Amino acid sequence: MSNNYRLIDEKNWERAMHCMVFKNSVEPAFCVTFEADITNFKRKVKEQGLSFTLSMVYAVCKCANEIEAFRYRFLDGKVVLFDKIDTAFTYLNAETELFKVVNVPMLDNIKDYVELAAKTAQEQKEYFTGPLGNDVFQCSPMPWVTYTHISHTNSGKKDNATPLFDWGKYYEKDGKLFIPVSVQAHHSFADGLHIGLFAHKLQKFFDEF
Repeated sequence: MSNNYRLIDEKNWERAMHCMVFKNSVEPAFCVTFEADITNFKRKVKEQGLSFTLSMVYAVCKCANEIEAFRYRFLDGKVVLFDKIDTAFTYLNAETELFKVVNVPMLDNIKDYVELAAKTAQEQKEYFTGPLGNDVFQCSPMPWVTYTHISHTNSGKKDNATPLFDWGKYYEKDGKLFIPVSVQAHHSFADGLHIGLFAHKLQKFFDEF
């Protein structure tokens, strides 16, 4: 069951020209990596006995949902704006060293989300349960490397506007914990301004958690 959305009247939409220009680009998506301070967040998550990785999925998707630019999608050649975006994340099978893609609806409470996400990930046997819906954020934790840049495979579908979120291995610096976070967004809907807004919201969430 998909989330509700509304059709955008492109004739009266301020971003229509930007959308058209970027949609016709060879590579319409762009990716930015920034550093976030997770000193408080990591400690609080541990105190509450929550999975750090699944807590990160929640934090990233909660903040992304608050930014309208990340909820736009192309649907049957039209532009739509979803009310809410759910989550999809990669989850490693330790035995086979292959990942599966797990879909979990976004919930209001982090504890409820992490509990549901853990249960869904553990019970899912298939690596892929089918094509991802249009109304998800894709998250791929990569906890083995503290990277400064990341790129993604390109399906060649210019109308695939699903934002991708990644984070690497956290590290200590000056007594604080930092983590690299990446956002790939479709330029038809998002600019550097929106990445900056996301980075600000995410840092605020980490600090106040």
